Amino acid sequence: MNPSVNLYLLEGCGRCKRYRTPECNVHRWNPILVKLRALLLASGLEETIKWGNPCYMHQGKNVCIIGAFNNNCVLSFFKGALIDDPQGLLEKSGTDSQGGRVIHFTDLNYLMAHEAAILELIAAAVLVEAKGLKVVTDNSLPPYPDELVAAFAEAPEFQTAFEALTKGRQRGYLLHFNQAKQASTRANRIEKYKQKIFLGRGMME
Repeated sequence: MNPSVNLYLLEGCGRCKRYRTPECNVHRWNPILVKLRALLLASGLEETIKWGNPCYMHQGKNVCIIGAFNNNCVLSFFKGALIDDPQGLLEKSGTDSQGGRVIHFTDLNYLMAHEAAILELIAAAVLVEAKGLKVVTDNSLPPYPDELVAAFAEAPEFQTAFEALTKGRQRGYLLHFNQAKQASTRANRIEKYKQKIFLGRGMME
């Protein structure tokens, strides 16, 4: 267990003024988040904090991330599109989502009822990463970097705004984000241009 995740579950994510208050979304969905964490750790994944949320990796590669929102909490798979999902638990995070898939939770009983299936999905996601499989994206656009996928999982309205941009504007942003070699730089670039994206503008507008 990573101490940073212990702190996340105890105090919240720290991204808003509800940090360390009972109103924090992390506290609202705490029983579900704790159970998801247990399943992910039992699957042998490495635990860390990325983009303010608990992130789970296989040999240093991102596999899943969990997050808490106003209306639900989620388990997000970075390459969920490559996972066989016989029970249909996975959903696209947006209409034009390429690789990422999520499961939304509002009830611990729902999680408990599907525990075996979720463990199978996690195992399949680990296998996808172990094999080095890549999501095949729209050839007209560069791939979404993991940091952008995580930002979409955290704020679905951001994904809606991004995918409402023209293909040319999307391409410009994706090229700029992907050019950064460091994850922190990519995340900073995404944050820097978020407001422009919400306004429907391109990088140079």
